[in-house]
Amino acid sequence: MIDLPALWRPPEYPGAPAEIERKLDVLTSRLIAVARNHRDARLASSLSVEDMLLTDIIFNDLGRARETLSVFTLETGLLHRETRELLEESAGRYPGLMTVYEPDREKVAAYVTANGVHAFYDSLELRHGCCALRKVEPLNRALQGADAWITGQRRQQASTRIALPLVEDDRARNIRKYNPLADWSEAEVWAAAKTRNVPVNTLYHKGYPSIGCEPCTIAVKAGEDIRSGRWWWEQSNRRECGLHVPPAPAD
Repeated sequence: MIDLPALWRPPEYPGAPAEIERKLDVLTSRLIAVARNHRDARLASSLSVEDMLLTDIIFNDLGRARETLSVFTLETGLLHRETRELLEESAGRYPGLMTVYEPDREKVAAYVTANGVHAFYDSLELRHGCCALRKVEPLNRALQGADAWITGQRRQQASTRIALPLVEDDRARNIRKYNPLADWSEAEVWAAAKTRNVPVNTLYHKGYPSIGCEPCTIAVKAGEDIRSGRWWWEQSNRRECGLHVPPAPAD
């Protein structure tokens, strides 16, 4: 009998529940501060466990402070069925909170006609081109008029994020950018999500620690880098889609 390698599973938190409650209190305070300091701050949700946790707090715990916060997500056209199901569940659980943005269909069709349906496998340039059409351009539209945006990024997620600040200036869009989970561990996020009974993507329980578009994401083995299943055919360990430029600490 062949022993198959174990797949990644959400980590267990080794600490006391009270520690997570304290972390949640600080996180809520950070979000309230964003709401009070901005007229229109928007959470860019990838529907990750991090973003679902932030969404749950924004919807349930911010009271009137929520009036200046909103949430959006990007429907790239290549999402997993499980991700689309979570999007539908989120619309029912957090009614009126989340706006969905899609890519320009004509531009996507032109890209596919010129390069092929799976052109993103052929070169880094073509992959970046696909990400630009399906993610970056819709993100820019989603942030038009906002004076700040919020992300679920964490320092532990990737080598490109180890210096991630809690607050930075997005100089490309000339707005403030907040990463309120920057100093959280993966285990802390999962413990908080369980504490609040936050809905999560079922792909997490199938070995997917980081979930993007379906053709560009695979399950990973236990102990592997949690981003190794993203754009898995590329050799670089500094893979990003272009949504996040290198951080500039806030002045």
